[in-house]
Amino acid sequence: MNRNFQTFPILITERFTLRKISKSDSEEILQLRSDIEINKFLGRKPSKTLQDALNFINSIIENESDELFYWAITKTGEDKLIGTICLFEFLVDLKKCEIGYELLTEYQNQGIMIEVAKKVLEYAINALRLKTIDAQTHKDNQSSTKLLLKLNFKKLDDVVENNPNLILFRLII
Repeated sequence: MNRNFQTFPILITERFTLRKISKSDSEEILQLRSDIEINKFLGRKPSKTLQDALNFINSIIENESDELFYWAITKTGEDKLIGTICLFEFLVDLKKCEIGYELLTEYQNQGIMIEVAKKVLEYAINALRLKTIDAQTHKDNQSSTKLLLKLNFKKLDDVVENNPNLILFRLII
């Protein structure tokens, strides 16, 4: 799973372009990470300032490695970030990773995430040669649960360590 960082993988779907996140995305990242509706299922401390968003972006950029692919979702032809999707927690020996995603509230329920997630999964399977992809979602996050089931993930009975509110899903290729 070696990757040349000069050529971060830009993925393109019918309607969207997935590109590398940049510092110019700070306002939209602040919007994503401070949104009460989005954060209620994530259990993370909300961002409060533009500096919080920039610190998060910088941590993504600094930690970019074979263990993290973090894409900004944009409408093709536009540069404004409308969401993010990532692959992380790679277990190379098991050919396994985890997927995560979030979308600005005004773009939800428009079929965006299924379109971009299919492209990311295709990349994970074909380019990275992964065999297993996990996802965790809050038990009350019906939108995420429906998305994962549409993507052929199977709900596992395993309890997510330290958080009984999370459900583990797995896609085995």
